[in-house]
Amino acid sequence: MELGGGGLIAARAGMRMRGRQQYRTMARMQRRRSYVQDRMGARQDFQPAGGQSVEEAAPPPAAAAQPAGGDYTAELEKLAKLRDGGVITAEDFEAKKQQLLGI
Repeated sequence: MELGGGGLIAARAGMRMRGRQQYRTMARMQRRRSYVQDRMGARQDFQPAGGQSVEEAAPPPAAAAQPAGGDYTAELEKLAKLRDGGVITAEDFEAKKQQLLGI
């Protein structure tokens, strides 16, 4: 078994460095994903930052709950497509629907 000239210690150090680099890469990717979700508003409705559940999150102001003109049917249709596609859960859909309807 050839260890590449450095011996067992060097091989173990190389494996440790590769593991650290993989961890850093994955952590960086998760930070970027979270940043993009925050910018797009994806986490705002369904995944509150800080690990809170939907029930624990502070409700948005009433003005933001009603779309302009009271046309919430298009928003509900989009949410239903997301629910049917498996992107959001049925509980998320119901919570957002109640928010839009002002219930």
